[in-house]
Amino acid sequence: MGLDQYAYIKFQPEYENWLMLAEWRKHPNLQGWMERLWEEKGRPGAESPTETFNGVELELTWDDIEQLEFDIQEDNLPGTTGFFFGDDSDDYYKEQDLEFVKQAKADLFLGLKVFYNSSW
Repeated sequence: MGLDQYAYIKFQPEYENWLMLAEWRKHPNLQGWMERLWEEKGRPGAESPTETFNGVELELTWDDIEQLEFDIQEDNLPGTTGFFFGDDSDDYYKEQDLEFVKQAKADLFLGLKVFYNSSW
């Protein structure tokens, strides 16, 4: 068991077809960044006020990706811990994170929708 994280695009309005952009295994500070964004957006997709950010699909906008890129470059992902999350892995994933940002921007520019999801 552990923290598994995914970013993907969806192609059709009904969102049945998707393409994986990035996968992470135990990148806790990215999870914390995404959870904070989810909270700021009003917890979309939450079925109850006590639901945790686990298995929730989060749509990422251009502004979200821009802020993520800045926070990655400035080593500003929030320190995040959890039983299944593992240790800080920002340095390990930094290059992959920035490649994801680059690809997400290209896909958003083309009018596609970018999503993040995770499970633990």
